[in-house]
Amino acid sequence: MRTITLSNGDTVEVDCLSCALTSGKVEPEGGVIAETEHFHAHQDVAYPIRGLVIVASKRHIKGLDELTEQEQQDYITFITKIRKAQREVLGIENVYYFYNEDTTHHFHLWMVPRYDWMYEFGRSVESVRPVLLHARKNKNEWDHIKVLEGIRLLTQVLNE
Repeated sequence: MRTITLSNGDTVEVDCLSCALTSGKVEPEGGVIAETEHFHAHQDVAYPIRGLVIVASKRHIKGLDELTEQEQQDYITFITKIRKAQREVLGIENVYYFYNEDTTHHFHLWMVPRYDWMYEFGRSVESVRPVLLHARKNKNEWDHIKVLEGIRLLTQVLNE
């Protein structure tokens, strides 16, 4: 078991945070954006960037090559639907996608929007970590409210 501090300051004891989130043991701040049979989408509000969505597999796996054919179909359909909602509902024109297999959590994809203010950090993959840290350190309560509103709007359109 590991002790993890959530973005709201609460701590939880879990073996795997992704398993705890996808099973409902831990509720992400702002709630679940959408779910399918195989995947769960939420925002990591520790990084207050409106429209930043994390898609996690419900099954504890590490890599893309472990997905079944049914999960593969579900995955691409789900992230395509989320991306369309990001563009149409939140006006997000560009997104960086990240997933890594050497994480302490299980398989999950980060869908990180690119806003104009982010380009001062660069236009490459190397700019993403500084952007996330800047958002965590410098964004204020108003940004947090905008993030929660973005979660609400995505949740609404993705669950119609």
